[in-house]
Amino acid sequence: MDHNQARELLDKLVQRVERNIIGKREEIVLAVVSMLQGGHILLEDVPGVGKTKLVRTLAACVGGTFGRIQFTSDLLPGDVTGVSVYLPHTGQFEFRPGPVHAHIVLADEINRAAPRTQSALLEAMEERKVTVDGVTRALPQPFLLLATQNPLEYEGTYRLPEAQLDRFLMRLSLGYPEPEQEMEMLSRMQEPPAEIKPVLLPEEIRVMQRQVGTVLVDERIKKYLVLVADASRRHPQLSLGISPRGTLAWMGASQAMAYFQGRSFVIPDDVKRVARAVLSHRLMLKPESSLAGVSPEQVVGDLLDQGNIPVFHKASGGGL
Repeated sequence: MDHNQARELLDKLVQRVERNIIGKREEIVLAVVSMLQGGHILLEDVPGVGKTKLVRTLAACVGGTFGRIQFTSDLLPGDVTGVSVYLPHTGQFEFRPGPVHAHIVLADEINRAAPRTQSALLEAMEERKVTVDGVTRALPQPFLLLATQNPLEYEGTYRLPEAQLDRFLMRLSLGYPEPEQEMEMLSRMQEPPAEIKPVLLPEEIRVMQRQVGTVLVDERIKKYLVLVADASRRHPQLSLGISPRGTLAWMGASQAMAYFQGRSFVIPDDVKRVARAVLSHRLMLKPESSLAGVSPEQVVGDLLDQGNIPVFHKASGGGL
């Protein structure tokens, strides 16, 4: 795929999603960037701000299959991955795929399921495969999981373990709209819903994902990422810093952001733009820091300021 064509398609994708999700362009861009990198997304926000609608709209704009899992306390691992069913008339077992066997999967209220069911997603998220009854089956490619959870109501929920949080490339929050944006939502409610047509096909996304891997990362950028990650492991307000997987995810997201911007190389702005979404959920605050009102996002900002981020001169040609 031509790089100019890819840039045009990605812009069109963001614009198409913006028709349904008003005033959240940056969050939409980050979601698309995560998809380009092949990373999963945790949407953590209060009810009613459009988390599920964002996932559904993104899935409709990508011409692949869509699966939805409504996580509840009685959900079983087989309800996610699929089960083998015995057929009396043939005397054999037949595998019935679960909703995770789709290009884009919505895991709604993921923290309401028991840890055993949550763990059924780990292999799918990391290896893009599921193993049922000793048989490993590949998931459709590309595979993108978008999970939602409410950060306020914890009654009847199970906290996501750090090992699972670390498998999400980004954690995003939509937040409340501005008054004028909410007015526009009310106005659009009186209009017939517009049909959402696919902008990209799964095969095109896979081509873009391969091209993202070729985006150049200067050694000075890599050194900065490592210095920030190392500083997080010794930060006085943290009991858990950025893992090596987190550093790799940060670099990959920076490459995807550069690709989205139409460049074949990463610049410091790419690194900073994705930092909070990629890093904040990988940090664990000390109890006294949480009580003092410190947030992981604040710590990420502090870490970014501590390092000496490289300064590049403007390059000629700047396109992909």
